Amino acid sequence: MPQKFVTTDIRGQLVFLGTGTSVGVPVIGCSCDVCQKKLPKNQRSRSSVVLGLREGNLLIDTTPDLRSQLLREGLGIIHSVLYTHEHADHLFGLDDLRLFPFFLNHAVPLYCEPQVEERIRTSFDYAFREEPFTHAGAAPRLEMHSIDLKSFHVLGQQVVPLRLKHGPNFDVLGFRFGDVAYCTDVNEIPPESCDLLQGLDTLILGALRDRPHPTHFSLEEAIAVAEQLKPRRTYLTHVSHELDYDTTNARLPQGIELAYDGLKIGF
Repeated sequence: MPQKFVTTDIRGQLVFLGTGTSVGVPVIGCSCDVCQKKLPKNQRSRSSVVLGLREGNLLIDTTPDLRSQLLREGLGIIHSVLYTHEHADHLFGLDDLRLFPFFLNHAVPLYCEPQVEERIRTSFDYAFREEPFTHAGAAPRLEMHSIDLKSFHVLGQQVVPLRLKHGPNFDVLGFRFGDVAYCTDVNEIPPESCDLLQGLDTLILGALRDRPHPTHFSLEEAIAVAEQLKPRRTYLTHVSHELDYDTTNARLPQGIELAYDGLKIGF
């Protein structure tokens, strides 16, 4: 295994690793123009971001596309991970964390709610076995930390968890970091979370498509949220193949635009 890592320095930046839905864009077998023309800003892997903090790279969610996302951005190390929720498109790239303990010299810290930890321990049970592993790197080395909706610090950054609704009976988390907030996979923001989203410079918000959806904001609904919260700028993520990058941006209000894979913003 490599003993040194090579990585792009992203300190002071937030990088959109992925901006697509659970099936990504292009969609397998789809004949629509967005999927068939394959324009670069319509190429959307599963939704995730990474923040370059003073003390390291903080990843939000481990998508099934994690390996290719990190290679694309030249990111050779992840220092800690936050989880929004336990759905497969936000979790099932976790095994790609196996290399990082070689570089960190300790387990990778994961921060999540109890139900997410339960899913991790079930789906990746081989990482938690009591008997010795056959060799180093045989399974991810993980250090679990529970989130209880109180603010906490990771890699020197204060993190404010935000309760969000992802359908009528499913709770997920968003996160605020200073004047930036990340709220994907959401169709309702409770009043107490709206209070925590005041005074933002940058809001990153899920917006699936034009048509209503039972568990995601539509484009119109996301615009209404942005106009209510009044951040300086809003980037829309978790975008389906029904929204073309150029034609959608052309009809969005000033200060609101679709994000795209590889977009970097300062924070």
